Amino acid sequence: MATLKGQNFRICVYDSDAEKYKVIGMATGCTVTLQNNTESAATKDDVGMADKPVTVSKSWSVSCDSLNVADCAAMLTAIKSMEPMTLMWDETSTTDNQTRQKATFARKGQAYLSDVTFQFDDRTNSTKQLQFTGASALQAVGSSEATDVIALGSYTKGQFVRLFLSSDNTAAPSAVVGAAKTLSLHVSLQMESATTKDTTGDFDVQEPTGLSYDITTGALVRSGETITSAVGAKSLSDLETIYEAGTPIKWKIANVTGDNNRTASSTIVSGSVVLTQLSINGPNRQNADYSATLNGYGDYTVAA
Repeated sequence: MATLKGQNFRICVYDSDAEKYKVIGMATGCTVTLQNNTESAATKDDVGMADKPVTVSKSWSVSCDSLNVADCAAMLTAIKSMEPMTLMWDETSTTDNQTRQKATFARKGQAYLSDVTFQFDDRTNSTKQLQFTGASALQAVGSSEATDVIALGSYTKGQFVRLFLSSDNTAAPSAVVGAAKTLSLHVSLQMESATTKDTTGDFDVQEPTGLSYDITTGALVRSGETITSAVGAKSLSDLETIYEAGTPIKWKIANVTGDNNRTASSTIVSGSVVLTQLSINGPNRQNADYSATLNGYGDYTVAA
């Protein structure tokens, strides 16, 4: 039997409408972590210095990286819902490596989408990183359960997705961050063990107790480009004013078109944030730039 290649080991999510599993499309890597949480059982009765760890609980998690960000709204909705989904991993082959081969190591289980990061950087393909936390014990996968072949997605260049900011928490966000180079949106669930003495089995039941998110952006202090668009932008001076005010402002991340990629076409997600850190960098013989970190203030809203 040939050595299994990474492209033939895939993570699938159950689609209740199709009643089939579907792979996480355009994936570039995945990791499954199964963990036995142990405690030392060594006592004074044991001769010698060696430890004796015993399993007190079990947990598992899955991470997956992908170049498909077209489902950004769906992923942001999924993590905000705090509802578990059914995951499966298996060997795959045939069309686009999407058909399960029913390997003996295939497993499935309920899991929360507990962490997601979208990266939209200039002149690069946008990416997403997904982290799932197991919500139930794992099971073997039946031979009758099948995968559904999904259509291949398309790449999204980071310069066509931009962050818009307002100056306060009342006005709509209408100006992009000028001369931006990077943009990242990170959402995370706070998880807590809900296991009690009533819980059967060794699996450690994790449940979400809260949600937080942050946005980071990096830009040149001054780009030197000739701006042909009449659409304005936020500069370093504007970000300093926002920092000095220290109050929430409105934001949105949107697809963009037009001159200098400054005109919003469709909004992906929006909300309010507080600027928590602003770093200005002036390295010798390099372009001066700055980075800003904004933390979510209340819920975000995913566009329809």
